[in-house]
Amino acid sequence: MSQTPVTNLTPTEEERRKIVNRLKRLEGQVRGLQTMIESGKDCEAVLTQIMAAKSALNQVGLHIIGYSMKTCLVDDSVTDKDELIDEAIKVFLKYSSCVQ
Repeated sequence: MSQTPVTNLTPTEEERRKIVNRLKRLEGQVRGLQTMIESGKDCEAVLTQIMAAKSALNQVGLHIIGYSMKTCLVDDSVTDKDELIDEAIKVFLKYSSCVQ
C-alpha cells in the first residue's frame, strides 16, 4: 500500500479557492439564519434556510470527494488501481452515509 490514499490528496490552489468560496457563501447563509432567529422569523422560513445550508454543506463534501476521485484515479504513479478504487468507494460510502 504505497499509494497516496484518496483522503490525503492535496487540492490545487484553484480548487482550494473554489472550496473556500463555497464555504464563505455557506457562512453567510448561517449568519442569515442567526439574523432570522434574532428577528423572530417564522419557523417554516427558518427551517427552509436550514435545509438550504445543509444541502450546501453536503455539496461541498461531494465536490471534495469528486475532485479527489478524479485526481487520484488518473495518477499514473499508482500501480494498484483496484485498491485505489476500493479506497475511493469506501470514502464515498462513509461520507454519503451521513448525508440525508
